[in-house]
Amino acid sequence: MNWSLAFEPLISWPLLGLVLAPLLLLALVGLWFRQRGAVFRLAGLLALGAALLNPVFLDEEREALKSVVAVVVDRSQSQDIGERTKQTDEALAGLQQRLGRFKQFDVRVVEAGKSGAAEERTETRLFGALESAFRDVPPSRIGGAIMITDGEVHDALAGTPNFNAPLHALITGNDQEKDRRIRFENAPRFGLVGKPLEMTYRVIGTNNEAGSVDVRVSVNGEQVSVERATIGQAMPLQVTIPGAGRNIVELAIDPEPDELTDTNNRAIALIDGIRENLRVLLVSGEPHAGERTWRNLLKSDASVDLVHFTILRPPEKQDGTPINELSLIAFPTRELFVEKIKDFDLIIFDRYQHRDVLPILYYDYIAEYVEKGGALLIAAGPEYAGESSIARTPLMSALPAMPTGEVVDKAFYPRLTELGQRHPVTRGLDGSATEPPHWSRWFRTIGVENPEGEAVMKGADNRPLLLLDRKGEGRVGMFLSDQGWLWARGFEGGGPHVQLYRRIAHWLMKEPELEEERLTADGRGMMLEIRRQTMSDDPGPAQIITPSGKAMTVKLERAEPGVFLGSIETSEIGLYQVGNGDLKALAHVGPVNAPEFTDVVSTENRLKAPAEATGGSVRRLAQSSALGNLTGGVTLPSVVPVRSTGAAAGNDWIGLRTTDDSVLKAVSRVPLFGGFLGLGLLLLALGSMWYREGR
Repeated sequence: MNWSLAFEPLISWPLLGLVLAPLLLLALVGLWFRQRGAVFRLAGLLALGAALLNPVFLDEEREALKSVVAVVVDRSQSQDIGERTKQTDEALAGLQQRLGRFKQFDVRVVEAGKSGAAEERTETRLFGALESAFRDVPPSRIGGAIMITDGEVHDALAGTPNFNAPLHALITGNDQEKDRRIRFENAPRFGLVGKPLEMTYRVIGTNNEAGSVDVRVSVNGEQVSVERATIGQAMPLQVTIPGAGRNIVELAIDPEPDELTDTNNRAIALIDGIRENLRVLLVSGEPHAGERTWRNLLKSDASVDLVHFTILRPPEKQDGTPINELSLIAFPTRELFVEKIKDFDLIIFDRYQHRDVLPILYYDYIAEYVEKGGALLIAAGPEYAGESSIARTPLMSALPAMPTGEVVDKAFYPRLTELGQRHPVTRGLDGSATEPPHWSRWFRTIGVENPEGEAVMKGADNRPLLLLDRKGEGRVGMFLSDQGWLWARGFEGGGPHVQLYRRIAHWLMKEPELEEERLTADGRGMMLEIRRQTMSDDPGPAQIITPSGKAMTVKLERAEPGVFLGSIETSEIGLYQVGNGDLKALAHVGPVNAPEFTDVVSTENRLKAPAEATGGSVRRLAQSSALGNLTGGVTLPSVVPVRSTGAAAGNDWIGLRTTDDSVLKAVSRVPLFGGFLGLGLLLLALGSMWYREGR
């Protein structure tokens, strides 16, 4: 029973004061002057006031509320190391058994880091889970929290948590663990292709380990060097970025005996390779309508350095004009085609014909340039079919098709061939999906015979229009029409000339995105996504090797002509190896060098400050062989309910607060001046006062 006294006045408090205050003042004045009957008048006044105040005895029936206790269980990947998972399970079962004995505790078990988005797996965030567990609990009902973890908590608070209750931490693992890890200290996000990139890294050991260790350096899965690193010191590293786009630089060290895990024996840096300005040489055989189209396209690309020459007058034309007035500078044929030809990434002959401007030997140099990895584009016009065609020079060995001498002047819509629908240069070209294509017509095609390479576009009478070929280590493209400028001028609506010309130039310069056979993989969250470009009808499944060495296969589904996609949800963070046929690719799933694997040695230090600030404790779940141990392998402290002012931890026990909060179930009322009793007391007081006044 909970008895209490309450007042339920019959009139409002202000009115009650107006009535009783003057009467009380008169009664007190009578007492002061010792008037006859003053005591009876005061007693009558008190009886009247008590009747008006209406005092009531209340008997409240209350139900005590339980204190809420959160048990936060660390299920992050670092808890899979050694016996930590077993220790965690045993400790959780033991705690639930011990807490179940106390009816005053409402136990909530929260598992953190077990599943969810990639961000939740990269760090152990137990305090976020703890906050969620207490989100609907009033501060007065929080009894405390118990964390079962290896101590590597990345959101550990430096001060006191946001509740007035003890925080206890039970640490898995043991204090004799050792581990060696490697990490990047400085890894730039971008690097120039073919240029050395400066980086730094550090190898870290436990217990102030000293000495040196070999570090294997790999770029895109291929080992490039072995460095000798001093443990604990920042070490310089220089790598060369091999190609444009995503590059993966990996550092690896051998595991030492009895090491916890080799997961952090690797460090990854993702570096986007950027090409320096591409150097393009454009030689126009004569001024024509399409010349400016090529020039404007190449000049508009900030990544291209263009050198452009136009042959305004052939040498055989003699009209007496002084040589120094024919051009601003003389055509530096030797410098361009002998001394500096290797400096160019692409050479374009735009309607060029042999007129002795270039010595015949220089065509040999151009063919050799292509064989050794250079890029050549022929934009052919009627000159290619004439007597002065460059196909009649030593350059013929590098050309993908010989002219027949025929020039077909006939209107046609440029169309993609079956190969062109799959080739990355022409695949998905804007306007190509309709019939006829949604672009303007052209009116001239140059006839060729015995074309080599791949015909990705066709012209009038299904003749080849665009040929792409490989010669030795280099590449050659041939446009068998000079009327692409019609698209640029908007004739009949124009066409995607910028998109097409740029793709051709970049394919010739070996941009990875435009390779016909290409395998790429990328991690998005915890999803591994695979993209396969191919000219075949079915590339087959992709083979995957996970960071832990497990092998699996993923079926690749056709997404569009020449493109097959596949994806798989993963549970491991790290570097995945993907293969398909002769192609291989690497992909990192999850954040690079995630904090979850940076330091995996169990520790008491991170949780000591927040635990001690709340009056809690941090202790290890030491192994025990004692018979009858309820937890079957770990030693748990006893659980003791404590009041809010008492100690919350001891050598072999942990305390949890109990709450004084309760819920009102029922109330019984006993009025003191109610009914005949109150009326009788009031009449007695008034009658005594009247009797005394009447004498």
